[in-house]
Amino acid sequence: MVTLFLANVLLGLSIALPVGTVTVEMTKQGLKNGFMHGWIVGLGGMTVNLLLIILLYSGLATFLSTPIIQMVMWLVGALFLLYIGYDSIKNADHDISRPGEKVKKSFTSSYLSGLLVAISPSNLIFWLSIFGTVLTNSLETSSSFQFLIVGIGILSGILIHDLGLMTIVAGTRRIFNTLYIKRVSVAAGFVLIGFSIYFLYQFIENMKVYF
Repeated sequence: MVTLFLANVLLGLSIALPVGTVTVEMTKQGLKNGFMHGWIVGLGGMTVNLLLIILLYSGLATFLSTPIIQMVMWLVGALFLLYIGYDSIKNADHDISRPGEKVKKSFTSSYLSGLLVAISPSNLIFWLSIFGTVLTNSLETSSSFQFLIVGIGILSGILIHDLGLMTIVAGTRRIFNTLYIKRVSVAAGFVLIGFSIYFLYQFIENMKVYF
């Protein structure tokens, strides 16, 4: 069981390393408001991952994998990321707190940001394809308890990645001035809008199948 857990911790860590929408938002919030706010963005993203594990366990992966549902997810994800990216650029110089200053942004707001960027097609489809295969095979070839170990191991790997990333960001934040943090927020906004445009393109491509 220990070997199974550690193997899936490494799996969770390895898939969390590539830069995605949640990582971009975590880094932005970490630079603007410190370790806890960045990490809570990550917790918002992990909440979506946990819900997907529950859905996979409940046998709803097939429903979520249907073309029409995925098409809806592309559109919803595009709209969410477009809004968050625009807001990141528009308010790049807002809610920036320096080390030792009182943070104006609420933890709830940071958590919801993580939740929204995680509800993106790339994240959902990735989980349903890659993790869905791993978790489903685990459920079919072993007990429910082993499925639980696999799920916890994957989430633990993602958590280790998030804590490590935020530790680096929090340390870096001390040497960056407000102007640099503002520029990072603007850059993050454009990256998120870039993801949004890609998702919209995928939505249009999926629409062509039906029309």
